[in-house]
Amino acid sequence: MVNNQNAGQSIVDRVWSFFSSITLAVIIFTIISLTSIVGTIVEQQAEPERNIKLLAKFFGDSAPGVYRVLDALGFTNMFHSWWFMALLFLFAANLIICSLDRLPKIWKMAKEPVKPLPPDLFASMPVKREVAVKEKPDSARAKVEEALKKIGFAPSVHEEEGGVQLYAEKGRHSRLGVYVVHLSILIILIGAVVGMVAGFNASLNLLEGTSSSVAYQGGPEKTIPLGFEIRCDDFEVAFYENSDTPKAFRSWLAVLENGREVLRKEIDVNHPLKYKGITFYQSSYGFSPSRDSIFKFSVLGNGGKTETVGVRFGESFSLPGTKVTAKVVDFSPALGMDESGKLFTYAEMMNNPAAFVEFSENGKVKYNQWILKRYSQTWKVPDGVVEFKDLWGAQYTGLQVRKDPGVWIVYLGCLVMGIGLYASFFMNHARVWVRLREEKGGTKVSLAASTNKNKLAFEQKMDTYIASLEK
Repeated sequence: MVNNQNAGQSIVDRVWSFFSSITLAVIIFTIISLTSIVGTIVEQQAEPERNIKLLAKFFGDSAPGVYRVLDALGFTNMFHSWWFMALLFLFAANLIICSLDRLPKIWKMAKEPVKPLPPDLFASMPVKREVAVKEKPDSARAKVEEALKKIGFAPSVHEEEGGVQLYAEKGRHSRLGVYVVHLSILIILIGAVVGMVAGFNASLNLLEGTSSSVAYQGGPEKTIPLGFEIRCDDFEVAFYENSDTPKAFRSWLAVLENGREVLRKEIDVNHPLKYKGITFYQSSYGFSPSRDSIFKFSVLGNGGKTETVGVRFGESFSLPGTKVTAKVVDFSPALGMDESGKLFTYAEMMNNPAAFVEFSENGKVKYNQWILKRYSQTWKVPDGVVEFKDLWGAQYTGLQVRKDPGVWIVYLGCLVMGIGLYASFFMNHARVWVRLREEKGGTKVSLAASTNKNKLAFEQKMDTYIASLEK
């Protein structure tokens, strides 16, 4: 005969026992944690090429195959997958049932106020102390009451045979702290699900001078309407001196409604633009020149007059106060020089942009020169100064576009969790009973006390209290 502890239980009882299991909670939480690690490493809703490039660091040539497996299992859009939602639902159900299963007993203790303690139970309490004081019962009672108030108790008085009993408690509702934490986790889960269902996480690359009314999720095929236009007016990268390491990059964005500009903001990595519940984060940047890109120069001729000019590739501009004209005939986004002195382009990004400018007078080429944006020593020419300011319309800003309507619910959950954790770790339910009986011309004080946590510290506190009565 097989001994089955579930024998005789109804289906409802078995389901309840299953979901109220602490073991189940640990298993579900572990699975959620491990899958979330994978979901954090694998960029969510990104173009396949980006994740394959990332996976190649770990799996080499096998990266495309690994990506296909992860994609088939839903790890490339994990937080919207049915199985991840199911895990969250199971975790929430387990948390609710675990709480309901254990709450009645705790609720009863938190709801019922402390009562006088029968004399025969004093000896069975966890903390017991006795002391004799020289004061008469009435004076001793006032002294005991005052001492209790000093350590945070508001005592009640109960007259009993042969004496009087003072009793008090504090932190009764702190027993519910763990359930407040459970509630906060549920609130955070609700906020997360609201964000997953009603929100989105997308990307958008905007070339300088262009705008878009949609963002892209996982590639150009899936578009998400924004409900307005977002335009990139300018983009700038600052580098550390004598280095190609970016120090900062920022974008100048504008929001348009029905063709009318309603908001303008400069953003960087830590300062996004927010509009109508959608947040635009500075994420990346890139280089994509065209024939319409504009070279911007600050030009100072020998006549002493400075002008700012903007020309396309091959278009001419004049040096003020001279008959010299100039035009860009070549360009390098990252001009470098090898050991032999030969110039070459060493990167596809605008790490060290340089314009090769041809100078002419009376229709004849006079001289030419490489002018580098980051190196002022290259700006000086025989007929003045030509500062290369920018190649506008050649760089794009990479924006992460996010809408998360559940974020305020998550914030509320975090606030509630803070309250619950404080109650759970820094508060305790302490109860104190003090009996006073006249004895040998003085008063015998008997103390009994209990607490649900921090018992050593509580005992030390009671010792200090008893010592104060002896003074």
